[in-house]
Amino acid sequence: MSDTLRDQLLGLGFKAAPKPERKPDARRDGRPSNAPQGARPQAKAGEGARGPRDGDARRGPQGKGRPGGNARPGQGQNPGQGKPRSREDIDLAKAYAIRAQKEKDDRIEAERLKQEEARVRREAKVKLDELLKDKALNDEAADIARHFPYGGKIKRIYVTAEQLRQLNAGELGVLQSTGRYLLVTAAVLDEAEAIFAPAVALRVDPNAPAEDDPYADPAYQVPDDLVW
Repeated sequence: MSDTLRDQLLGLGFKAAPKPERKPDARRDGRPSNAPQGARPQAKAGEGARGPRDGDARRGPQGKGRPGGNARPGQGQNPGQGKPRSREDIDLAKAYAIRAQKEKDDRIEAERLKQEEARVRREAKVKLDELLKDKALNDEAADIARHFPYGGKIKRIYVTAEQLRQLNAGELGVLQSTGRYLLVTAAVLDEAEAIFAPAVALRVDPNAPAEDDPYADPAYQVPDDLVW
C-alpha cells in the first residue's frame, strides 16, 4: 500500500494495525535478555545453585551411598554366622544332651516297671481268689476278736475259742482278699504267700517270745469304738 492510500484511509477513520509486541530474547544461561548482567538464574525446587548433585543421582531413591540405606557393619549377614562355638561349649552341649536323654530313659523305664508291677499284682490276685474259693474258715458264730497289725493299722478278725488257740499255735493264719480277712489253714497260707506275699495278714510263730505278739492274749481287748 502506498503512503497516499494509507493517508487516505487514516483520514477516513481507519486505524493503523498495532505492531506485534517483541518478546525479550532468552539467553543460553536461562536469564532473559533484559535481566541484570550479574544476576543468576533461579534454581528449580530440589536443586542447588548448580543443579542436582551428582552424588544424589548415583545414590538412588534412598539418597544413600549404597543399597539398603545406612547399613551397619555386620548387617545383611545370614543368621547363625556369628562367633563360632568353642570346643568347651560343644562339649557342654553334648553333656546336657546326654543327661537329658538318660533322664528320659530313666522315666520311661520307671513307668514300664510300674506298669509291669501292676500287671503282676492283678494276675496274682486273680490266682489268689481262685485258690481261696471254699477255703475260708470264718465262723459266723465267732465272738472273740483277735487283733493284729497289718498295713500300718490294727485290724481284727472274729474267731472261736478253738480257732484262737489254733491261730496262736500257728496252725491257722489270716489272709486279706478283696477287702476281707479270711481265716485259713497253715497250708493254704503257704500257698497264698507263694502267689502273693502281701496278702498274708497274720502268721503266728509259736516259738516267738510272747512280747512279739501282745495281741495273742485273749484277755487283750481293744475297744470297738477306738479309732486307730
